[in-house]
Amino acid sequence: MLKQRIITASILFVLFLAALFGLPTLGWQAVVLAVVWQGGVEWARLSGLTGRAATVYWLLTLALMAAMVWFDSNVGLELQTMLHLAWYMLAVLFWVFVVPAWMIAGWRPQNSWLMGVVGWVVLLPTGLAMLDLRAFSPWLLLFVMTLVMMADISAYFAGKRFGKNKLAPAISPGKTWEGVIGALIGVSLFVVVVGWASGLYRQYPVFPAAIVAGWWWVGLAVIGDLFESAIKRQAGVKDSGALLPGHGGLLDRIDALTSTLPFAAIALILQRLE
Repeated sequence: MLKQRIITASILFVLFLAALFGLPTLGWQAVVLAVVWQGGVEWARLSGLTGRAATVYWLLTLALMAAMVWFDSNVGLELQTMLHLAWYMLAVLFWVFVVPAWMIAGWRPQNSWLMGVVGWVVLLPTGLAMLDLRAFSPWLLLFVMTLVMMADISAYFAGKRFGKNKLAPAISPGKTWEGVIGALIGVSLFVVVVGWASGLYRQYPVFPAAIVAGWWWVGLAVIGDLFESAIKRQAGVKDSGALLPGHGGLLDRIDALTSTLPFAAIALILQRLE
């Protein structure tokens, strides 16, 4: 199982790098549309939408994302920025306030279309952030996504080796506090190594602040991971799909990105507005 996970992850990473640095803007937009579309397909299943209703849902999801891409190409920068801020603020409020309360209360909505709307709050800001961060710098998007990847890898191996104390047994029995500590250590080392190797520490000597930000990133990633686990448990499935051998569905691979990328994007926009 681990071997298959590594092979799939390696292939995905190579394809991602090729798309990130090799595709023109239109090609990257097509990649993002494909990601959001597949996410919509899998979220429909988790929401309990089947048959024609599921098809309508993922078509609407794709149409909404396509409309956002078209809108960006046909309006001024000021209006575009305000729209993006609105989407990211919605995502921030959702992940910081709604999701923790949802998991603590064990909320299990029975309305499939209500769950579908939740899926749009999860997927659309993520797709938008992939566009915004890459437009600013492919290296920034790579760093943000690799940070999440490092947290995931560190948590996996630390949990396997040392895991004893369950993090949220009612939601995801396999996750442990030792895994979270491993993620914090792994992300801290990653931030230090990247900052030192790139020479950024000479211009921005803020390692303590950067490391603390990395810990915040781990917290967000854990929330995204646990939330998808809660939704899968509600749906009675182990994986969101079977697209990626060893990993499950696309949502199983990007769950932590849905809760982190919008935060990176809103921080970028606010910094540019200063």
